[in-house]
Amino acid sequence: MLHSTFGPARGGSPAHVIVCGNEKGGSGKSTLAMHLAVALLRSGHSVGTVDLDGRQLSLTRYVENRRRWARDNRAQLPVPAHFHVSPAQRERVADAQGIETHQLTDALSALGGCDFIVVDTPGADTYLNRLAHRIADTLVTPMNDSFIDFDVLARIDPATVRVVEPSQYADAVREARRQRRLADNRLLDWIVVRNRMSSITSRNEHKVDACLRQLSMQLGFRLADGVTERVAYRELFALGLTAVDPFELHSPDGRPSRSQLAARAEIESLVTALRLPTDDIGRRRADARRRFAEIVNRPIDLPDIFVR
Repeated sequence: MLHSTFGPARGGSPAHVIVCGNEKGGSGKSTLAMHLAVALLRSGHSVGTVDLDGRQLSLTRYVENRRRWARDNRAQLPVPAHFHVSPAQRERVADAQGIETHQLTDALSALGGCDFIVVDTPGADTYLNRLAHRIADTLVTPMNDSFIDFDVLARIDPATVRVVEPSQYADAVREARRQRRLADNRLLDWIVVRNRMSSITSRNEHKVDACLRQLSMQLGFRLADGVTERVAYRELFALGLTAVDPFELHSPDGRPSRSQLAARAEIESLVTALRLPTDDIGRRRADARRRFAEIVNRPIDLPDIFVR
């Protein structure tokens, strides 16, 4: 089981793995992954990121843009330790899957000292995607607020607008949950995040909301509001910045726009809704620091998470 290969986080426990997953592209996985990673970094946690989308590499580009912006502007920015896992091409499927497993295992082991690992997955049913879902502690599934995206989760009766049966992705998550429970008796917390919601509630949104609430009781996921279609998010990718970075970094006069203020509030609200074990990790880290300081009889500092 991949989860057993993690090294211990500071405090003696494995890193908490957050997987941003959805088998449909364009749902906002990479944007969400980067914002979660930076929000956790700015909260004082150590964070690693893994990009499993070997074709798009959106999260990898985001991290590269962030490093470049920090270097060019001589600015200090918290940047996650980042790994990219490429799909393997071999004649035998089993050989390719073995290589991909080793790549992912090596990346996770290298990041084992982190408090959190955020994994971005491709918008397709791939071997790496399935592996990632089976090691997740928290699964975040962003979806656009439409029945096109809802179809990835479940089929509906068009006449009654009632859920008929779960779709392929929901079945994949249920299997991942089963495998995780068998492996280490741990539960996977699944949160479906509604992205690109309109500021004006429509009849369609009411129907989507009703279906999601019905499905959440059947499948056992929680619902949370995500990010709306704001100019702020589109502008930040090229800079490598996020809505939770200081406004003076991406505003000439340091004064945030309404879009930037709203974007930050959305991310902060979402992080709260995910109920990540930040308090527990903080206590473990403080205990580890205290124990080690007693051993060496001198104060110690945490590794610097900032880069120039």
